[in-house]
Amino acid sequence: MYLEDLDKNKYTLIEADNLNYQYMGRVDFENPKAPTIIYAGSMIKTRFTGRSVKVAVKNVHACYENAIGFIIDGNITGKAVIEEHNKDIILDIAEGLSEEVHDLILFKRSDAAHYFDFYGIILEKGCHLEAPEAKSNRRIECFGDSVSAGEVSESVEYVGKSDPEGHEGIYSNSWYSYSMITARKLGAEINNNAQGGIAVLDGTGYFNPSLGYKGLESTYDKLRYSAELGECNKWDFSRYTPHVVIMALGQNDSHPIDYINKDKEKREHWKSKYKEIILDLRSKYPNALFVIITTLLCHNEGWDIALDEMTKEINDEKIVRFKFKRNGIGTPGHLRIPEAEEMAEELTEFIKGFGEEIWI
Repeated sequence: MYLEDLDKNKYTLIEADNLNYQYMGRVDFENPKAPTIIYAGSMIKTRFTGRSVKVAVKNVHACYENAIGFIIDGNITGKAVIEEHNKDIILDIAEGLSEEVHDLILFKRSDAAHYFDFYGIILEKGCHLEAPEAKSNRRIECFGDSVSAGEVSESVEYVGKSDPEGHEGIYSNSWYSYSMITARKLGAEINNNAQGGIAVLDGTGYFNPSLGYKGLESTYDKLRYSAELGECNKWDFSRYTPHVVIMALGQNDSHPIDYINKDKEKREHWKSKYKEIILDLRSKYPNALFVIITTLLCHNEGWDIALDEMTKEINDEKIVRFKFKRNGIGTPGHLRIPEAEEMAEELTEFIKGFGEEIWI
């Protein structure tokens, strides 16, 4: 259904600038009545009354299936698949609910496969929004690739295996990424700035090959970060100051050439650029704990050794390395939900080991 066809005698659009919406993630509020939801795992939380709920959006498509994930009252879950793009549309979320106040979470399941403008939710006439539970005072930020974004995570029959062929993004779900699970285990808000295929350096990795492979060096300080989906713009770092920063790059940096053990000059350049990004973030978050990791995804151990060297060179007691029990050898494909849980459990315990003072 198109938004212009909404029966206003039966339904009410509660616009996106209503104070009972709570947003999480790097969201573009240039138009507060149509904020753009950009990164995997970005969320909109609210509470509503009534027996049904719909959402009004405009989607900008790049690739794969585009869908909005939803959770109602913690136990009704699913996705609303977006079939039409660049149009003001209405997506059905749920019907036949009980007559009470319901908790609602809407979230972006995938990365730059799309952006969408959020106009608001649609309720039956006479129904209303209420404020959700207050935000956590614990804040995490994650810079990572497709594993951090939860790509192909729902394909649980492929645990320990390569990805199913031609999956077209239907199994991608940021909710089940290790990064989002870790945040929930720690009771923390998270800005999950993860993008499938990304490496540290421009010209490497898999992100945006048609536009020249953009690396973290070109995206870490951006709000809109994919030129395929429009003009990129700068992120205002004053809007969010994390207590913990997860840096999870290295798996994609060997593409197109795995040079880390073969070319000392390129190795030093890679370390230098990654260090430069981390130290710039450190200047913005002077008290944060930085945790530098790779994942269970199979990769050349040389990248981990280079990260060990880089961390030692930085010489900051709150910029630390962590390695998982099956680091770099766990699976040739993306992490499925059980493997993401495994990573999240280990990472959660590691972060807890720094005590409550890291959250002050």
